Amino acid sequence: ILYDPADIPSNEQAKLSPTEMPFTADDFDDQLEQALELMPEVLGDPQVEIRYAVNGLLSLTPDGAPILGETPEVKGLWSAAAVWVKEGPGVGRLVAEWMTDGDPEYDLHHSDIARFYPHQRTRAHIRARTGEAFNKTYGIVHPGEQWASDRNVRLAPMHASQRELGAFFFEAVGWERPMWYASNEALLGDYGDAVMPREHEWDARWWSPIINAEHLAMRDRAGVVDLSAFSIFDVVGPGALRAVQRIAVAQVDVPPGRVVYTPVLDDRGGFRADLTIMRLADDHYRVVTGAATGNIDRTWFANRMPADGTAHVVDRTSAYTTIGVWGPRARDLLGSLTSADVSHEGFGFGRCREIEVESLLVLASRISYVGELGWELYVPMEQGARLWDLLLDAGRPHGAVPVGIGVYGTTGRLEKGYRAHGAELDTERTIVEAGMMRPKVKDADFIGREAYLKQRAAEPEAVLCTLTVDDHISGDGTRRFMLGGEPILTRDGQTLVDGHGHRPYVTSAGSAPSLGKHLLMAYLPPAAAVVGGQLAVSYMEELYPVTVAAADATPLFDPANERIRG
Repeated sequence: ILYDPADIPSNEQAKLSPTEMPFTADDFDDQLEQALELMPEVLGDPQVEIRYAVNGLLSLTPDGAPILGETPEVKGLWSAAAVWVKEGPGVGRLVAEWMTDGDPEYDLHHSDIARFYPHQRTRAHIRARTGEAFNKTYGIVHPGEQWASDRNVRLAPMHASQRELGAFFFEAVGWERPMWYASNEALLGDYGDAVMPREHEWDARWWSPIINAEHLAMRDRAGVVDLSAFSIFDVVGPGALRAVQRIAVAQVDVPPGRVVYTPVLDDRGGFRADLTIMRLADDHYRVVTGAATGNIDRTWFANRMPADGTAHVVDRTSAYTTIGVWGPRARDLLGSLTSADVSHEGFGFGRCREIEVESLLVLASRISYVGELGWELYVPMEQGARLWDLLLDAGRPHGAVPVGIGVYGTTGRLEKGYRAHGAELDTERTIVEAGMMRPKVKDADFIGREAYLKQRAAEPEAVLCTLTVDDHISGDGTRRFMLGGEPILTRDGQTLVDGHGHRPYVTSAGSAPSLGKHLLMAYLPPAAAVVGGQLAVSYMEELYPVTVAAADATPLFDPANERIRG
């Protein structure tokens, strides 16, 4: 039963209180019958009676999380809304820390008021999603379950082509993103059991073996990936270098045409973001980050621009689309469409520049999140469909296929040990714990530098590790595949505790088709973070043996990174 905020009575109008509506038995009879089935001994006891029934209002949001933090629109106006009673004391403390110190002790990015995009603030979207949210809050929800309401809000320019290719879409902040393509089903016959099929319905729900087939095709030949959901913003002006240098951990005083991957820290030294920055000119930087945290990241940068106005942030998300092309044949594919020199000598890794692809002017950035030779290609949104078609047509002679986010965000990433914000990285984790330290720290000051130097000088409280599942066979003989969030225990099922007092759990899980393994990531106590260490993962009340395969950022696939250098 949804109430619009405007319909909630005032203190004077309310018969009971503004958040307690008159009890209407008809609305609760079904739930009472279900409760009786669950607890017949209690509710069926004739001595048990309902003495007081409450019809109380709960605050709901489009994604089910609270709305916390300083509003992006009005400085000094803070929100602590949609907080239920059990979280109230903790949220009060964290928001107070946020207001006074700038950094709450625990990560709150999932509840940051800045996370919402314009369509997520409309009445239609809020009503649609909150109407669906009740079951997602109280029901048994699969980790991959998608929202059904208010879909097709943000469509990539190549969306029509993707539908023709049989794309299965997942939604990310309104964007429809292909997770896999039915047009690649024939690849299942090419790769057989190497696609690591899943027997159990729960493990295979919201998943397809086509993802692993696309992965293997990309590793063998090439894949074309729609990355339109990227959040993109520019930092421009004569003070751009000073502004970006102050925010980024990595050195960004580089020549134009360089691409820099960098963490962004808060004053405590925790991850606020991890993203890439292209220097396009002396006074022009382009920041590319994930869709889910894009608004939060842009707000973080905008709030830290120089007071003298010598640099400012410009949102470019709706102006550009991005397409990734990766794999051993990626250079052949791109080279067939441009006269630009895309050789390793002519276009090295970590470089970006404009190239001509037929009549399109394309910003090409040679980086990779899947560990393969290739580029991210940026064009104006209205030219995205044309570039997509050109790449697919030119790719056919090279065996290139369209590849979904299932490869980009999971299989390709996990094989390379790449960390993801919101999974492995948040404000409660450090660069040292995540195994992402570089040999030196830049001399220029940046937010979190003092804390980071202290972290480097101390032993970590936890260590991010990659683990392999050694045996998938359950008690009934079915092969099971973990999905994420499961506890990591000793081999005999005893609890582990890291230096923060946290119990380890799986931060990311997924297939590694090139290795024939199912991989897990987890922060372990340092004493357990030993390559070859024998542990267990608890999944559906059963223990499965796992082995620590990496206790740092060394990838299990192509550990020397030869393929990405091409």
